[in-house]
Amino acid sequence: MRRLCDPADARRLLNPGPVGIITTAWRGYTNAAPIAWMTPLSIDPPRLGVVVAPERHTAAMIRFSGAFAINIPGPSLLKHTAFLGSLTGLETNKLEAAGLETFAPLVIDAPLIRDCLAWIECLVQDAIKTGDHTLFVAEPVKVQADDEAYAGHWLLASREKSPLVFIGGNRYAVIGDPLEAVIHVDEHGALIAETPEEREARLEREAREAELRRLEGEEGYRQRLQAESG
Repeated sequence: MRRLCDPADARRLLNPGPVGIITTAWRGYTNAAPIAWMTPLSIDPPRLGVVVAPERHTAAMIRFSGAFAINIPGPSLLKHTAFLGSLTGLETNKLEAAGLETFAPLVIDAPLIRDCLAWIECLVQDAIKTGDHTLFVAEPVKVQADDEAYAGHWLLASREKSPLVFIGGNRYAVIGDPLEAVIHVDEHGALIAETPEEREARLEREAREAELRRLEGEEGYRQRLQAESG
């Protein structure tokens, strides 16, 4: 059954995507804030977009400095990420308050957060008002990643090396269970949605899940899934 949602739910449905901790620096001051609204905008030249409310201290720091870094955390920085979103950098050195260690960037001035999974240093190319937010269009000038987490794509080999994503409120999740689409077509070129082998594997998986639900009950089954997910 389909649920009719409010138009504002569109932003939640487009998440989860990796949450980024935006770090900035200007005139000796630094700031850090979690941002979920980020998107690629162009491949050639490389451009990406970060959306920030214009009244936020982060927006002012980006405008003044003309640069920022995107630090992509994993689940080990869950509490740090939520904490950074709970206070303003106008009154607090948020990096120090969160107990986060940093290291030097390669091009810009904004510090990079140690223990993240990837780091993108950006130079601002444009700022576009869109509704009640500002879209900062940026050029990624230096990109680094943990080689246990990323090698041309997110490896998702372990929970700790998988990106943290924002769901809403104080709720986050971790990307996992990678799937590879292997395309099969029939003699007419139409998609075969499920091969006999895939159907057999699915039925076996569903039978195992049904047996676990029968033995442990729905609550026990949910607790098992939560325990297995870490």
